[in-house]
Amino acid sequence: MKTSRLSFLALFFSLIFIFESGFLVIGHRGNPSKYPEETIQSDDSAFDDGADYVELDLHVSKDNTLVVSHDRDLSRVVGSSVIVSQNNFSYLNTLKQANGESIISLDQLFNYYKDKPKTKFLIETKKTKHNSPKNMEELLAASIKKYHMQDRVMIHSFSASSLKTMNELLPDVPRIFIVGSLKRINFEVLSYVNGINISSDLITQNPKLINQLHALHQKVFVWAEMNESPKLWNWLINNDIDAVVTNFPALGYKYKLAKSGTKKYDVNKDGMYFGRLPITISENPYLSVKTSKELKFLEPVHVSSAVITSEQTFYQIGDKEFVPADLVSLDLQPEWILPYWNLSIINPTQNPIFTYNKPDKQSGKKGQLLPRKHYRILGVSGGVKELWLLTDNGWIKSSKILYYGLFDKKSFAYKNYKRLDPAYRQTNVALFPYLPVEKVPIKSFWSTYSDVNAVIFNQR
Repeated sequence: MKTSRLSFLALFFSLIFIFESGFLVIGHRGNPSKYPEETIQSDDSAFDDGADYVELDLHVSKDNTLVVSHDRDLSRVVGSSVIVSQNNFSYLNTLKQANGESIISLDQLFNYYKDKPKTKFLIETKKTKHNSPKNMEELLAASIKKYHMQDRVMIHSFSASSLKTMNELLPDVPRIFIVGSLKRINFEVLSYVNGINISSDLITQNPKLINQLHALHQKVFVWAEMNESPKLWNWLINNDIDAVVTNFPALGYKYKLAKSGTKKYDVNKDGMYFGRLPITISENPYLSVKTSKELKFLEPVHVSSAVITSEQTFYQIGDKEFVPADLVSLDLQPEWILPYWNLSIINPTQNPIFTYNKPDKQSGKKGQLLPRKHYRILGVSGGVKELWLLTDNGWIKSSKILYYGLFDKKSFAYKNYKRLDPAYRQTNVALFPYLPVEKVPIKSFWSTYSDVNAVIFNQR
């Protein structure tokens, strides 16, 4: 009895430690909107963007190695159909993802992060409906103990039986039950889990659910293909959730800061200015006091901190030196941008597309890009997979446009484009030097028949 009481107290205080600082930001498979999912590059980026935890998935190889991958078939990430459970890890580790990284094991991931105590992980056990593989939990518990990660991991799963086993093997490690239906939640499951990971759809459809789960002493995690919808984010964080599993950890961190009232936070990262025109450095982010210094295109900076004002975010790049954060990227490399820098962009649709005040959909709409019209790139922001472009009419996501002018194979831009690793290329490039055709009105058969006959019989 005394032992079980001590275990309960240890778990209680560990949960206080985990959740004391407001809701957690959890990078879903790392930072997949910027880099290939479940790679070290993607995980590092998620932590850099403010994620408290990175979520990852596990499968078991033929020789009983825990492999970090969402899919049992690796075709989506390595380009060829390879089933994890049918191959030894020595072979799986030779397979390369889009950024050149190998498929890795959980041990390799833990070894990489073992001396970085602020990095933490939400680990999903991937199980079949028959609860296979049977040995996954024992392998997972052994790896966690080997690298002393007990205080830096949580386990979540769609498999209640997997979580029950983890409760027996590592009772002090929090366990979160993933559900897509409220029917899966029952008192037996609640006896060995500490929280429920539930879809945002179920939360919005059942607004009392958060309070009900809290009353049952369960933490509430929310998952979705979290996008940049201000309405959804505001609704979630104003309803006392405990964690968000998101594809956009930087955005989650922004909302976490907003909820806590934070106005300044540490960055401590190198960046680069990606504006076509020089920008004057200010002495103070709150007052319009300019210095005699300027930042020029591709000038490197070190960002020590960020300051949030009522209008925008500023980066501090020196003693009493601040610049707007929009055109300073902490993720982009010059070679990823230079092939497109002197190209124009066009709206490839038949309708106007909206632009925004900032490289952020929540900043409000500013103007439009019209069909068949060329626009100049004035600046860039974001990362290679989530790139924003500044035009005279405002900011636009690069995925919404076509880059126009990369036709001359002898040009500097084309050669730079071909040198890029495919993982860092923009693929929405116009292949031919003509604009999208105008929209042709659709006519009925009888209308067309009448028009043809009118011409034939000179009735018009």
